Amino acid sequence: MFAWLANAWRVPELRRRVLFTAGVLAAYRFGSWIPAPGVDQKALQSYFGGPQGNGVLGLLNLFSGSALSRFSLFALGIMPYVTASIILQLMTVVVPTLERLQKEGEAGQARINQYTRYLTVALAAAQSTGYAFLFKHSNALPNTNAGRLLIIILTLTAGTTLLMWMGEQITKRGIGNGISLIIFASILAYAPQGISGWINGNTTARLFFPLVALGIVVSVVFVMEGQRRIPVQYARRQLGNRQTSGGSTYMPLSVVMAGVIPIIFAAAILAVPQTVGSFKPAWSIWLQTNFGYASWKYLVAEALMIFIFTFFYTSVQFNPVDQADNLRKYNGYIPGIRPGPPTAAYLDRVLTRLTFFGALFLASVAVAPSIFISEFHFSQATYRALGGTSVLIVVGVALQTMRQMESQMVMRHYEGFLR
Repeated sequence: MFAWLANAWRVPELRRRVLFTAGVLAAYRFGSWIPAPGVDQKALQSYFGGPQGNGVLGLLNLFSGSALSRFSLFALGIMPYVTASIILQLMTVVVPTLERLQKEGEAGQARINQYTRYLTVALAAAQSTGYAFLFKHSNALPNTNAGRLLIIILTLTAGTTLLMWMGEQITKRGIGNGISLIIFASILAYAPQGISGWINGNTTARLFFPLVALGIVVSVVFVMEGQRRIPVQYARRQLGNRQTSGGSTYMPLSVVMAGVIPIIFAAAILAVPQTVGSFKPAWSIWLQTNFGYASWKYLVAEALMIFIFTFFYTSVQFNPVDQADNLRKYNGYIPGIRPGPPTAAYLDRVLTRLTFFGALFLASVAVAPSIFISEFHFSQATYRALGGTSVLIVVGVALQTMRQMESQMVMRHYEGFLR
């Protein structure tokens, strides 16, 4: 491993990408400590230290890297962008105009990304308005008039817009998916509180939690690296005066092709009721009482969301009809399967079975450890920072980033790390 890291550091382009990613993430963490104007930090910390901070609001604070509990520049985190992406992807299925744009290649995707940015700004403005009124009623924003509220809303909206741009720059010029890495950094920033809660917890928690965390990490790595390799045979072709020889290869289908995106999607969707409820304190209290982060209603809804989004995002990532057409175009075929529609039906059948077990795995690992932690009365800090959802996202994003670095190393004839 150390030899692989040394080789990675020797590649100038890869070194620049890693340093760029680290610099952007450092700027993000710095902005998480810059408070919005007119915030009473003592009152805000007292509010989050009460029952309100243990509900879904605590989960939103986790995904913002504790920036929400400080009501800082990046208090909203990147979740408005994630929510906007979900809405646009769902709309591409039902809106013909967006569906046509999606099929236009890079130009159409750029147009959809622009719509996503506009929707992100609108959602960030609505969410920051809800938080501003919520914290005003909790006396965390004392002596706040309409002008100061407007400044706070504009500050938080601008912070989310800046964070969205930073994530896109990481994807373009750095290593890994920028949006996922920002969420990854937010969870890691919250991890010391979870470790402190585990150390200061009861004997049962200190004994069993490492076993739970280790089991999650091992199972996530095992399943996410799992593949179903479908053999593909290519026939000989005549290209001008030259005849190409056929060959055999395989088409790798991952067990969890969607990665950690369904978990992030589910968290973003389940954060919407809390955002709407923040406009009225009575609604917020009802949501925290009946739909808290540790309640069975929340866990069941989270599992269903993850299951549904795994199938949805996998269908967006992999189209069996297009894959079958590409195979036929290049004289490729699956042994024992006729080209064309029978190949598409075969790929769809295999992918559905893989996705079913992958979705079941993601939902189980996200929910089961939370139930286990709740039954053994772990602290809320440990529960949020080191629960199933957090560990799944951290390990999944780390694997995706390592896989991208692996491809960069293989391109330069270095031996990879993920063998």
